[in-house]
Amino acid sequence: MRTEQRGAPSPELLSGGRGRIAEPAPAAEDVLVRGSVAREKVRAAAEQEPRARGGYRTLRRLARVRTGRVGAALLVLVIALALAAPLVAPHGFNELSLANRLKPPAWLGGGTSAHLLGTDPLGRDMLSRVIWAARTSLGIAGISVLVAMVFGVMIGLLSGYYGGWLDLLVMRLADMQLSFPYLLLAIAVMALLQPTLANLIVVLALRSWVVYARTVRSSVLVVKQSEFVEATVALGASDRRIITRHLTPNVIAPIIVISSFQMAELIIAESSLSFLGLGVQPPTPSWGGMLSQGREYLTSAWWLGVFPGLAIILTVLGINLFGDALRDAMDPRLKV
Repeated sequence: MRTEQRGAPSPELLSGGRGRIAEPAPAAEDVLVRGSVAREKVRAAAEQEPRARGGYRTLRRLARVRTGRVGAALLVLVIALALAAPLVAPHGFNELSLANRLKPPAWLGGGTSAHLLGTDPLGRDMLSRVIWAARTSLGIAGISVLVAMVFGVMIGLLSGYYGGWLDLLVMRLADMQLSFPYLLLAIAVMALLQPTLANLIVVLALRSWVVYARTVRSSVLVVKQSEFVEATVALGASDRRIITRHLTPNVIAPIIVISSFQMAELIIAESSLSFLGLGVQPPTPSWGGMLSQGREYLTSAWWLGVFPGLAIILTVLGINLFGDALRDAMDPRLKV
């Protein structure tokens, strides 16, 4: 007779009851090793976050684009004149001289070198007013872009990251605003409120925040599905850290490009409202306000409307050319 050794495990126990040898339980050291390896893999995935293109490399690519150089030259010229208006302008923007009213430009008969671009119906120097108006238009458009960018980027980040009812609410508000003609909305708001600079900036910012919010939201929806973001979440990073340290740097490039084009659009929008008398109020010079005054003298004093119009065209053209080149320089998929 076969005797079983006392204390030895039965074949069923060894096979797990299924005809195979049961695997021994992992030792504590193996669990620790596997856990450390998993953490290292997660940490390595988190470090694979794509970095933005270096600033020096972007500038080199930007310098290769001829239209970008032309746009940058125009933009730098306008900004320099606006900043140095008290030093460059030959006269004050509201300096009256009725004896010199409606003087033509210096190269025409009856013109004088004291007023290179002529004078307006009140004898104010047109060159000085065009230079001072550059400070007004660029300043209002720049502040409006900054306000719209801060608000729109914040809303886009939160909407894209959290989703749910917040995303639904923000996108429906954006759709409602885009479905309404902006110029009519701006006219209604400025007619109800006083046409002050603060109200003008708010109205202009309302036009642009939607563009930032929708663009940033789309970028966040793509970036948050990346492995480095998922690995950062697995490591226990807070939502604030993920948004500020990992999502925001990856949406900077489209924000910069959008800002360049929004700057041009808001200059036109501000000029349009000033042309209608709902923007910058006299005696502060504005390109739109000067155009509105010049339309009454198109046949007798054409320079009143031509030079402010040329200033708007050259400024917007320079910003658009620079924005196109900047977009190409910051896109790694394009060979510039």
